Formats: sequence, structure tokens, C-alpha cells
Amino acid sequence: MPLPVIDVWANPVLPQTQEGVPEVRRLFEQSHVDSSLLSQRRTPDELVALMDAAGVSQICLSAWYRPGQAVFSNEDVAQFTRAYPDRFIGIASVNLLDPVGYVKEIAKYVTVEGFKGVRVVPWLWNLPPTDRHYWPLYVKCIELDIPFLTQVGHTGPLCPSEVGRPVPYIDEVALKFPSLSIICGHIGYPWTQEMIGVAWKHPNVYIDTSAYLPKYYPPELIQFANTTGRKKVMFGTNFPQLSWAKCLESISRDIKLRDDVRGDFLGGNAARVLKLDIAALRKGKL
Repeated sequence: MPLPVIDVWANPVLPQTQEGVPEVRRLFEQSHVDSSLLSQRRTPDELVALMDAAGVSQICLSAWYRPGQAVFSNEDVAQFTRAYPDRFIGIASVNLLDPVGYVKEIAKYVTVEGFKGVRVVPWLWNLPPTDRHYWPLYVKCIELDIPFLTQVGHTGPLCPSEVGRPVPYIDEVALKFPSLSIICGHIGYPWTQEMIGVAWKHPNVYIDTSAYLPKYYPPELIQFANTTGRKKVMFGTNFPQLSWAKCLESISRDIKLRDDVRGDFLGGNAARVLKLDIAALRKGKL
């Protein structure tokens, strides 16, 4: 039985998106997405219906925090994971400027609510992943045995892109914290080769393909996934920027993944790094 499809980067669609992350509206416009999606709340039932229609087993739903504001709070995400614990994977986020507070909050949402990782989007803070504000977060992730998820590459929104460089930032974090699993979203473009090099170099670094329609995946990324990076590359969408149906259709039509690689890319790698029950997923029990 094939492995499930797991989207490692998806976002709740709640009314506060438009006010909390106004920069994303331009990204949606650049991506030719219906911007009204940002103001239309999607309930857990509605998201599951969209997932079922596309053949998606599980999605990682991430909280979003920026200075002075929780755009989607960890509690917002928990409302989805409680409704469908077998379909939604909670990914916490933090107020990066409050390390003492955020380590306590992470522990709560991982140990009590079953969240599986923590994501910080560096451009929201204009702080690279090597900044000292992240260090307690990395230590806590190691203690809880969960991955750190982040964004790499330029920013679609009109914000500085430097903080998204794989080299030196992800490279240095991986050197300093070799037992920390790091999942880097958005491919790393235009520094994709840097990102591939860092993932190849470090056993604890992975790449997810969110925010890019599969037909636009760089050829070097597909080559990496088909060879030495088979266990390193994961499927992501950045929903609602990209739909699950459109992405999966494009994977079938537009890119050439080896048959023995496809299952790892679509769900196997994510299940392993997020420590999901792969046997139960195969049986449709998670």
C-alpha cells in the first residue's frame, strides 16, 4: 500500500490573515490566487473536505507569530487538531522576543496538544536563524525531540530576503545543533543550490517544496530528490497559496520522480522526521 500524502506547510484560513500579514496579499496577487481566500474562514470540516477531494492524508497546520501579534495563535491551530487529530498536524510558533515564555508554551502544545514541531518565519522578525533569540527554541526542540521548521529563500512579500539565505544561516545552525532536525520550506530559491548543498552536507537538514507549483521546481532539486536527496525532500504547498489538487496534478503531469522516490517525497520523509506512525498511516488509521 502506498504511503500517504502529507503537506508539510499549510496555513489555517482565518479572517485575521488580511490584517495580521498584509504582506501576503501581494504574494497571492503575484501567484494569481484569488485573494478573497484570505478573508474567507475555512472550518476544520471544510479543510478536510478539500483534502479528501485531492487525496491528501494529513497537513501540517502552522501558527504564525510576528512582533507584537499572534496572527494565528497556537490555540487557533489546536482548534483544528482537536477536531481532526488524525488529519491535522499541529505546528507551533512563538513570540521570538520572549524566550522564557515561548519555551513554556512550546512544551504545553507538544506534550498536551500533540503538536509535532515549531516554525518561525524569519522575515516576519528580520532576524536570521543564527540570532540568539532562537537559541532557547532550538534547545527546547531537541529536548522534546521535534523538528524546527523555517522559511528559506527570498521573500515574496516586500520584506528583506537576506534572513532566508541557507548559507551561512542554516549551515551554521546545523553545525551548532547537529541533533536538531531542520525542515527548510520554500525550496530556497534563488539560492536553491545552496540549500541543496546544506541538505546534502548535514544529516539533520531537509527541504520542503512549499510555495512552488511542481512544474516550477528547479531541475537540480528534482535531480537531488531522485538521487542522494531521496530522504531529504518533502512535499509542501503553502496552502491556500497553492491548492492540493493543483499541486498533485502537476506532480503527476510535470515532473519525473522515480517510482521508489515518489512515496518518500509525498509522505514518507515527512512521516519519518515528524515521527508519525507510518504503519497506521498506511492502514488509514491516522
